[in-house]
Amino acid sequence: MSSTLPAWAEEMRELFRSGSVAQFLLHGNVFDVVQIEHDGAARLLPLPAFLDDVMFDGWDVVLHYDRSRGIRASRGGDDFARFLEDALGDAAPDFARTTEPAAALELLDRYLLRSLHLQRLAAQDAPRRIGVVIDFAQFVVPRGDAIALGGAFSANVVKVLGWANDPQVLGANIATVLVSEGLHDLSALVVENPHAAALQIPLPDEAAMRAYLTALATDELKGLEAKCDLPLDVVARRLTGLSRAGARKALGTALRNDRRITSEWLTRKKKEIIERECAGLLEFLESPFTLDDLAGNDAVKTWLREDAQLLRRGALHALPMGYLIAGRIGTGKTFLVQCWAGELGIPCVVLKNFRDRWVGATEANLERIFEVLRALGQVVVFVDEADQATGKRDGGAQDGGLSGRVYSMLAKEMSETRNRGRILWVFATSRPDLVEVDLKRQGRLDVHIPLFPPETGDEARALLLAIARKMRLPVAEGDLPELRAQALLGPSELEGALVRAMRVHELAAEPRPALRETLAGVLAEVRPSAAGKRLEYMDMVAVKECTDARFLPARFRDMTPEEIEARLAALRPFV
Repeated sequence: MSSTLPAWAEEMRELFRSGSVAQFLLHGNVFDVVQIEHDGAARLLPLPAFLDDVMFDGWDVVLHYDRSRGIRASRGGDDFARFLEDALGDAAPDFARTTEPAAALELLDRYLLRSLHLQRLAAQDAPRRIGVVIDFAQFVVPRGDAIALGGAFSANVVKVLGWANDPQVLGANIATVLVSEGLHDLSALVVENPHAAALQIPLPDEAAMRAYLTALATDELKGLEAKCDLPLDVVARRLTGLSRAGARKALGTALRNDRRITSEWLTRKKKEIIERECAGLLEFLESPFTLDDLAGNDAVKTWLREDAQLLRRGALHALPMGYLIAGRIGTGKTFLVQCWAGELGIPCVVLKNFRDRWVGATEANLERIFEVLRALGQVVVFVDEADQATGKRDGGAQDGGLSGRVYSMLAKEMSETRNRGRILWVFATSRPDLVEVDLKRQGRLDVHIPLFPPETGDEARALLLAIARKMRLPVAEGDLPELRAQALLGPSELEGALVRAMRVHELAAEPRPALRETLAGVLAEVRPSAAGKRLEYMDMVAVKECTDARFLPARFRDMTPEEIEARLAALRPFV
């Protein structure tokens, strides 16, 4: 009999057989089923069963432990029972049921030492191959300073490190496996131990999802293809980013309720499941707008549409790794991303607040986010207020180094060249000077796009009309007054003025004055922002960051770097 194993399982087997590693940290998609091809047929197993029936097939003893059910033997229970009776006598039944990590790991450690001793004595009944699996390992060796966590947890960490580092264990066919969804939930001493191997179980990619749907259609969900408006290949592509269990739940729900599986239903269901599984860390951006709804910025729109074309053609090598959108507050940075998302044809997700106050939780959240992003196939990732979200290289001691770890994880993921054209990063900020230089360099955020308030009266009128269309206000071109250059406002200010004008117009007694007159009166009363110098500073740092002169208004194009720096220096005291 032969089985085709997943890549992570093949690596685990090769490392153990080579004698280089005897402890494995399995993380990632650990609550999903594992699919293998066994003698030409698909076989689906939960991870614990996969470890028992495939990875530890033929082993003498396999023991599982978690804090809910204690120690239990899935293989070799008689030998473990004899050990308990010899070691503990009448107290053996009570200790066998213990769920406390300190007591359970002490029993496991003593059992392994006893087995090693029997092997050295060449005892005939000595177990030759032993597997120990610790499920939900984050509750046994949690992240944090081992001493601060307490003596019991320190002892747990020492025992786990001992199993990985002891040459006798390494040479005695004893394997220990720690299972945790997030690697950063585990003690750093355990994770960073060079004698342990961390193996990520990924979410299924498109090919794996296609194989899974084929297996479902021939067994559990036999009516699947008949209920689909799309071929299974397309359904698999649409479901990438979900676990197999998530896909099975969605499709099974549809079939049980006699619902047809349409393109719209798949999109909505995938969004719901991923947002729920990510616990609010990601939000899908569904936009009714296109770049046609964006006023002005013709050079920017041309560039983004060309990149969308390259994306559709599959010319991934010609695409940037990411974009930095800079500009003063209220210049429509988020709206630009919304408009582009409406044209791209691939998912666009917003990175939500992934920071958490608990030790290791922020890093675990980022791990989960990266895992989903890689599985989605092609996706745009939008990070708003990037200067606040992305951390600092030197985070300092105030947050225990968290800011630096966030920066490091983002920098590593964003520079992964295998993600070019697959994960497109878009950072938006009014203060790009506060984003770490390494994050916004070429190879991470290649294209820096500045946005500015309208420069001319015609640009302001076009922007007012675009805002009216966005808000679905009954405003025509003839309703707009002439705008003086010195009174030009930014998008957010113009939107506020337009809403105020509509308010005045609706409250006016009949016969109402023309909307044009009302709007002219409101615009005449609008006062410029009291933070004018600070806003100008934001304009100038956007100019400084710009990577293509075509994106700049005419008055900035001929400024030398020295002139830009001089103006920034003059404005810096107001920031």
